[in-house]
Amino acid sequence: MPDRPTLRPETVAVSAGRPPRIPDAPMNEPVTFASAFVAGGPTEYARYGNPSWTALEDALGALEGGTCSTFASGMAAVSAVLSLVPHGGTVVVPRHAYQGTLALLDTEAGTGRFDVRRVDIADADAVEAALPGAAMVWLESPTNPALEIADIPRLAATARAAGVLSAVDSTFASPLLQRPLELGADIVVHSATKLIAGHSDVVLGAVVTGEDELTDRIRSHRSLHGAIPGPMEAFLALRGLRTLSVRLERAEANARELARRLTDAPGVLEVRDPGFGTVLGMVLADAAAGDRVMDRVRLWIPATSLGGVESTLERRRRWATEAPSIPEGLIRLSVGIEHVEDLADDLLAALG
Repeated sequence: MPDRPTLRPETVAVSAGRPPRIPDAPMNEPVTFASAFVAGGPTEYARYGNPSWTALEDALGALEGGTCSTFASGMAAVSAVLSLVPHGGTVVVPRHAYQGTLALLDTEAGTGRFDVRRVDIADADAVEAALPGAAMVWLESPTNPALEIADIPRLAATARAAGVLSAVDSTFASPLLQRPLELGADIVVHSATKLIAGHSDVVLGAVVTGEDELTDRIRSHRSLHGAIPGPMEAFLALRGLRTLSVRLERAEANARELARRLTDAPGVLEVRDPGFGTVLGMVLADAAAGDRVMDRVRLWIPATSLGGVESTLERRRRWATEAPSIPEGLIRLSVGIEHVEDLADDLLAALG
């Protein structure tokens, strides 16, 4: 029998993580609500595994080219990865990144758990200069909310040569646009709450690793710290993953068109567009201008999350913990799958 052809990622997102093809079996892995399992198998207790997780982990692992471990939230996934840093070690991190990640890093640094070196992640020379003596480099690409791009292949190669673990938060890209393990990274992190689940109804995280030793350590952390995903959340995230390709295709097309129109829009000083993905940034004159847009939109939803089918926006410096180098008037736009003309009309009307 000929070998099965290698499937494209869009097909893997639909086909991976399904139950065995047995007559009258369900096409999708059912939700398994169980706190304990009959003894004698590899799981026995629900803190160590669940068939609903396994299906999602199989699919995400196949997409990323590694072994996936799911978590109760994106922050639980981040915490598990940072647990790999030895006590007193140094982590090289972007100056702009997800606030939760930076807050956790600063908290741990304040206790002496490890040191933090902040860098401009888009400046590969600066990142490489910060690597000597580090234990881990944390790459976020595109960054949140500045939308900077890291040279993942170059930085991952340099880190590996220096004996430094490289972890990439690829939430904004998803496995369909960027696969960091293939680019040389050691670890991939996702807030599956965002594009992967895609419907603003799930909180869930994922870590994908390419080496068994890292997977064992990540899963040990999950079990010991209890940061396990709920079976319903895993089921919903896998259901969302099935349509990621078509959602992404529509939302990306909308984002590129909106970036083009915003370039000449009244009051917009700068459009930040990484050139891929569904998140844009537009910089207005000041906080007041940004807040006026937030108040005036009718279709766009003011919200702090992103990656859903609906379009959302947020002035990021409304958070006191946002980096002071982020402009007061920066609005992050998470572009959804609505008709682009309606999105443009609402946004341009709000801009005046």
